[in-house]
Amino acid sequence: MTDIAGWTAPTTGRAARPETDGRRLRKAANREAVVDALLDLYAEGNLRPSTDAIAERAGISPRSLFRYFEDTDDLTDEAVTRQFSRAMPLVRLDVDSSTPFEERVRALVDQRFRIFAAFGEAAQVARMRMPFQPRLAQTLAESRQFLREQLRTLFAGELDTMDDEQADAALAAADVLATFESYQLLTADQGRSVAEAKAVICRSLSVLLSPGGAP
Repeated sequence: MTDIAGWTAPTTGRAARPETDGRRLRKAANREAVVDALLDLYAEGNLRPSTDAIAERAGISPRSLFRYFEDTDDLTDEAVTRQFSRAMPLVRLDVDSSTPFEERVRALVDQRFRIFAAFGEAAQVARMRMPFQPRLAQTLAESRQFLREQLRTLFAGELDTMDDEQADAALAAADVLATFESYQLLTADQGRSVAEAKAVICRSLSVLLSPGGAP
């Protein structure tokens, strides 16, 4: 571009910016595609997919995969974190401590099963890899703490009727019952239907958390 004094303004910066922005957008899109591909493979039961399988599903070359991630740990961290974020809308409960006891029990179990079904295979990956990946371990610890406190708040009235030792034991056992591990044990290992597994946990929580129910 030439101004009125005959000086030609440099165009390099203006020309390069759209190109740079385009590369950034393509990189972001490819990064998203890789994470989605990995989560899809998890959902299909492939919990340790090869880099070739991930790249093929994402529509990129295997050599370019690590232009977007430092290593497989970085990619796994991102995928599991993404799945956690997707499950967050399921965390809300439509009941509170004033709701009748049995209704609260059913609502909690329904909520946990929705979360576990949505998080599913990514939860298994997180548990397998957490000893070696501090970020995953931290994410999982924070999630467990949040769900434990939600349980404590929801049944605060029942826990307050118990002495400290009873309340601590009841909360600890209820927290174990309402975990992904219990869900997986009942449905996958014991082969129970979702309805049967829910009934087992509802019945057990009712015994533990009702006044006088804890050992």
